[in-house]
Amino acid sequence: MSKFPNLLTLSAVAILTASPVLAEGLGIGRTALPDEIAAWDTDVRPDGLGLPDGSGNALDGEVIFSERCAVCHGDFGEAVDRWPALSGGQDTLEDDRPVKTVGSYWPYLSTVWDYVNRAMPFGDAASLTADETYAIVAYLLYVNDVLEDDQFVLSKENFLTVRLPNEGNFENDNRASVEYTVFNDTCMTNCKDEVKITARAAVVDVTPEETKQRALEKAIREVVKSRATPDADEVEAATTVTTTEVTEEQPATTEDAVAQSETTIDPALAKAGEKVFKKCKACHQVGENAKNRSGPVLNAIVDRVAGTFEGFKFSGAMKTKGDEGLVWSSDNLSEFLEKPKQMVPGTKMSFSGLKKDSDRLAVIEYLKSVSE
Repeated sequence: MSKFPNLLTLSAVAILTASPVLAEGLGIGRTALPDEIAAWDTDVRPDGLGLPDGSGNALDGEVIFSERCAVCHGDFGEAVDRWPALSGGQDTLEDDRPVKTVGSYWPYLSTVWDYVNRAMPFGDAASLTADETYAIVAYLLYVNDVLEDDQFVLSKENFLTVRLPNEGNFENDNRASVEYTVFNDTCMTNCKDEVKITARAAVVDVTPEETKQRALEKAIREVVKSRATPDADEVEAATTVTTTEVTEEQPATTEDAVAQSETTIDPALAKAGEKVFKKCKACHQVGENAKNRSGPVLNAIVDRVAGTFEGFKFSGAMKTKGDEGLVWSSDNLSEFLEKPKQMVPGTKMSFSGLKKDSDRLAVIEYLKSVSE
């Protein structure tokens, strides 16, 4: 018996791979049939070679993604727990801990299609049809702002017209010509007599102090802190003025001062909220040309009666809440955004919710800003 069984096994595999006829002569396996080879030959190249017929758009992909992928990757690719994020991260590649997603890092769309097709969903790999894969890939493009039209039909015919944002930052691997020759000619002379350990990882602080996400959260907290409600004496002192001191920009009464404070938009907080709103863009639009999607337009949502917006078909549960007098005040919006299905059981909104107080406060401030 050989003392090197693993080596013997590897040699047999090498013979079988390199020369099927020789392998058969040794009684090891047989030549693979064309259909068997085709069943394994499913990879897709950057030039589109290997793509099957089929098509799908982001609207269909959202439904499939919600059913087959969201449990790990979140409703919008934002990730659940420690599973990988598939969206966002566009401004993080120079950070100490970059967020490498389809929209921020991946070079070729073929890599996305190939990986989803062969390896996903986790635990049920290769169970998606070609149409389902095209739809999921279109949805990932949409939540990463690569596609603006959720009805764009991705197919084999137009696949190569879509380019990922980071493709141009990849270069061909030139290590064989540049580095290997240097490494193979290493000169081991003038070495030190002994090696001393000068520091250990347990002592050296190798953890980055904060990422951009942490910086964003910190900025939101600071804004919130600066807007903390003063006590009654401070309000009275700040708003007590004589008639001659009242100007156009200065409220004449405490009530006016409070009203102005409630309607004033904090630009820094609204800007932070715009980034948080990316999690909402798959279903909702805001702005001058906004249209209803799978969710209603959110222009002037603050102080709107629940279940009311022209042209959108709300769930019966949401209409009932509106009939009962639910108005989307800032507090009610925050409660709904935290746990939508808990506040309005039966809502069509599939989003699981924004768990962080700072995220909810920021996105509500952004919605106020686009409603003006």
